[in-house]
Amino acid sequence: MEINSKQYAQYVKEVTPVHSLGLCVARAFLTGGMICLLGQFLTNLMADRFHMDHQTAAAWTSLELILASVLLTGFNLYQKIVKFAGAGALVPITGFANSVAAPAVEFQAEGDVFGVGCKIFTIAGPVILYGVLSSWILGILFWLGRLLGLVS
Repeated sequence: MEINSKQYAQYVKEVTPVHSLGLCVARAFLTGGMICLLGQFLTNLMADRFHMDHQTAAAWTSLELILASVLLTGFNLYQKIVKFAGAGALVPITGFANSVAAPAVEFQAEGDVFGVGCKIFTIAGPVILYGVLSSWILGILFWLGRLLGLVS
């Protein structure tokens, strides 16, 4: 069965989802804000209740948010949050934890070595690689700038 370009254009128009930019931005803003608000609440709670200094409380908060994200990913709930919130759920630390945990959950049926071991960093690996690489390059540029007296 062949279709002409008009029929194909009509088909594409029918199956392409229509999104409201304003609604997507609002959802992302509110969800990302709620994740950050939760993080700040946990940091303040640990600093006040457990008498931790701010840096220690913030480190524990990061761990708690990562754990929550991994658990939500494991129970297949984080993907529903991402579908609703878009970048608002993908950008914070919880989104990065999800990008590591999701392939591990998806490929666990293939075994520990060829499934989880090989696929766990398929999404997060490039982020880690280019993050480390760009940090290294910027460090060298800073060192050279100090050596040449361009940076104090």
